[in-house]
Amino acid sequence: MSDEVGSDTTEEASESDDDGVPEPERRYGCLVSSGLDMAVLHPERDQWLPTMGALFSDGFDMCIDLTAVDYLTYDGQRRLPAGIEPERFEVVASFLCFERRERIRTKVQVPADDAVVASATSVYPGADFLEREVFDLFGIEFADHPDLSRILMPESWIGHPLRKDYATGAIPVQFKGAPGPR
Repeated sequence: MSDEVGSDTTEEASESDDDGVPEPERRYGCLVSSGLDMAVLHPERDQWLPTMGALFSDGFDMCIDLTAVDYLTYDGQRRLPAGIEPERFEVVASFLCFERRERIRTKVQVPADDAVVASATSVYPGADFLEREVFDLFGIEFADHPDLSRILMPESWIGHPLRKDYATGAIPVQFKGAPGPR
């Protein structure tokens, strides 16, 4: 069974190791699960950029979405393949292959104390603004990004508003023409 990133075949979970336990399914060297009728790849952080290169080489020409999830206050059971340790943050990206009419998603676990992943912009230039949005709202950094700066919040803004530990209600709302205090 190949664990090499860039392998464009799906390795089935039919082979067994010495204990008779089936090996988990891998694709592009990553563990695979499924969700919403598409394969979900779970690369390690150091596999993230090579996996995107392999996806692009295999015809996934478009990164259609890139976002993040903060699981700080989530008490539910997360659906991750065995061998993937859950972290506070998860960077999620979806890719599209027009030729085969196929979608695929990647989910990378990112620890809170080292919230950095490689930038996808060298493979998918359109990920530029998506990564800036994730940086701005979650504080996850993208190494080697060409311009990792705020895109939605003012440059002077302190903090990242979509983090679950971000204080809410800190800015009073004033409506134009609103009556004074009652």
